[in-house]
Amino acid sequence: MGRHIAVIAESRGTELRQSTFEALQAAVQLAEFSDSVSVLLIGTNLEARQEKLLKTGLQALYVVEDEASTPYEPDYALQTVKQWYDNVKPDVIIMGHTAIGKDLAPMLAASIDAGQISDVIALSPSQKGVLFKRPIYAGKAFESKSFAEASPWIITIRPNNFTPLQELPASMHCGSAEPVVVKLTPPKPSLRSVVTRVVERISGSIDLSEAKIVVSGGRGVKSKEGFKPLEELAEVLQGAVGASRGACDSGYCDYALQIGQTGKVVTPEIYFACGISGAIQHLAGMSQSRTIIAINTDPEAPIFQIADYGIVGDLFEIVPLLTAELRKALA
Repeated sequence: MGRHIAVIAESRGTELRQSTFEALQAAVQLAEFSDSVSVLLIGTNLEARQEKLLKTGLQALYVVEDEASTPYEPDYALQTVKQWYDNVKPDVIIMGHTAIGKDLAPMLAASIDAGQISDVIALSPSQKGVLFKRPIYAGKAFESKSFAEASPWIITIRPNNFTPLQELPASMHCGSAEPVVVKLTPPKPSLRSVVTRVVERISGSIDLSEAKIVVSGGRGVKSKEGFKPLEELAEVLQGAVGASRGACDSGYCDYALQIGQTGKVVTPEIYFACGISGAIQHLAGMSQSRTIIAINTDPEAPIFQIADYGIVGDLFEIVPLLTAELRKALA
């Protein structure tokens, strides 16, 4: 009998987040031949999301449909997941290293006495078991860790580091068999806190932490209007707009766009740093990007030390030209 590896799905509105399918990919990489993979789905109006998950070939899907699950509330989430764990007893639990994952994973680990490794960007087998690679020291170094105990394990994975899973391999696929969908009873409320209102901040149609292309601005954008060229470039590339803390503190944009040590961590395929000097706090949130393109008037700006491509010049001249050329090329 193999291990049971479970993924906790996460939604944004009525859609499954990309991190759910990245977590499934991590589960497949972690799994051995006799292991099984399942998903826990929590929320409301779940039919479409349930169908999308079952298309991957899951053998088992656990569903908790409850109005109290939205918006996210830590006490409720912990009670729900703990109740599911007590019934199902998975050996490994994987979720995205998102705002919810970062909140829920350590609470759950303490509750079920599990080991936890967070912010994983890769995993590989070794003589000591599975090694989980993660960045440390604000992305300046990496460490590889393994679990001392056999189970349970809790793992959170950094977005954009695992290819989203389309379909499970044959050894884990339900095939022609009917997948098992288990509807679980929501927990009885015993909450210490209740979310009464959620203030929605519009940060673009694409989730910043999962965007393949990010166009960020710093103090060099000089004003709210200065972000317009960046927004146009992001729109052409179907990317998301981000910002440094300096730009947010200056009132040029909403803090929902902040990238860095006290903001979001992103790992896009391409990261444009426009008018960003490259403070260590900002680098902590984007230094693992696949390709970094820096645009700055200061040739000595620290951002150029980590950039793959650097352009010394005025972003208000360069970005519109780049946008126009890309619009032609992509037409």
